Amino acid sequence: MALDPQLLEILACPDTHHAPLDYDAQAQTLTCTECGRIFEVRDDVPVLLLDEARGGPAQQR
Repeated sequence: MALDPQLLEILACPDTHHAPLDYDAQAQTLTCTECGRIFEVRDDVPVLLLDEARGGPAQQR
């Protein structure tokens, strides 16, 4: 099952900028369009926890 398109429209990065997220159905990930953090989708549930995200500003230093 894929994520609901209406849900994808309202999801945003949990960081303070709240930028939109791009969904990659093949990889089952959501990527922030601003900071580049990658959030996993597990069992069709987006895991939008900054501590569990890959990439982003902390790893670009």
